[in-house]
Amino acid sequence: MNWQTSKSWAASLGFAMLTATSAYAQETIKIGVSEPLTGPVAASGTYVTNGARIAADYVNQNGGVLGKKLQLVIEDNKSNPREAVNSVEKLILKDKVPVLMGAWSSTFTLAVMPKLMEYGVPMVVETASSSKITTAGNPWVFRTSPTSAMEAKAFAKLIDSYSPAIKKVDFLAVNNDWGLGAAVEFKKMLEAKGIAIGRTETMTPDMTDLSAQLAALKGSGSDTVIVTSGIEQLTLAIRQAGEQRLPQRIITTGGSFPEPLLKTPGPKGYVSQHLLFFAPWAPERAKHPAIAKAFMDGWKARGLEFAGQTEGFRGFDAILTIAEAIRVSGKAEPTAIRDALWKVQVQGANGDIAFGKEGPAGKESGQAAPNVYVVELKDGQVSVK
Repeated sequence: MNWQTSKSWAASLGFAMLTATSAYAQETIKIGVSEPLTGPVAASGTYVTNGARIAADYVNQNGGVLGKKLQLVIEDNKSNPREAVNSVEKLILKDKVPVLMGAWSSTFTLAVMPKLMEYGVPMVVETASSSKITTAGNPWVFRTSPTSAMEAKAFAKLIDSYSPAIKKVDFLAVNNDWGLGAAVEFKKMLEAKGIAIGRTETMTPDMTDLSAQLAALKGSGSDTVIVTSGIEQLTLAIRQAGEQRLPQRIITTGGSFPEPLLKTPGPKGYVSQHLLFFAPWAPERAKHPAIAKAFMDGWKARGLEFAGQTEGFRGFDAILTIAEAIRVSGKAEPTAIRDALWKVQVQGANGDIAFGKEGPAGKESGQAAPNVYVVELKDGQVSVK
């Protein structure tokens, strides 16, 4: 083969590949995903992303949407609000996605929300809990996860069952919109029930030594510490609290579960409780067991960590919701998908997904009403309350 022939063959191959790529793009419906795959909360973001992949496979294996396959375009927001903005702009402007899922943290999600308004692209928010997300007047936001206020309200129904009783509560919260917002909402709920509020200690998202905060809480006289952070810091806080023999019970919020403590438990006999939105240890409690099983089967087939399902389901349910909105809209176009999200009725792993309106009139955001479970962890063993 001479150079001219080789050059002609290469050009033909390049054209064929371009044509095939364009045809593939036309045969698929893109969904943009912005999640923290590196950085301090990478474990959670990875779990959510894996759940999204399982949902896309599930939808595609069942005929896709509008005769096309779903194609996830995944970007790492690096556990950083600026990178979250960059990832969303890339997905919208370069990848031309008509809809997004993200961005895990309230801080990351709040950072990207102006871009949704600017470009007119809807986002299904699968994790973030700050009330600001759905009260800021952004009609392109639809949240499947509960607000901190909703989580606190659900927990309020369980407080009277505690023995010994909850009488005084301290807080250990990650110092961002999520952690501080959760502390505010739980304090409101506790005060309304006549429960005293003690100390509040904060930690940066990347902090790896919590001994000073825990030492301050140890002598506070409270009986309970409510902790809000990601998997990595929850695990660290519980392990160090056990080592310091913190006398208070530990209750965590936000749906994160300290999965590493299953394999390498903290000090023997130390107990922690966790407010979760999906409990894979009791799938029979799910409102739609068949959907929960489909998610769990997909998770198992990929050989993923069992406890990661407590966050992975978020990505699964969010992609099912987006797929249904595309089906209802009849086309993969941002405004049509946004309008359809108000009409969806989805059976998810967590339960029924439909959106009520929150925020200023005419600029409402969508908010679903998820279920909440209490899971207890002791010596590497889990029980669902």
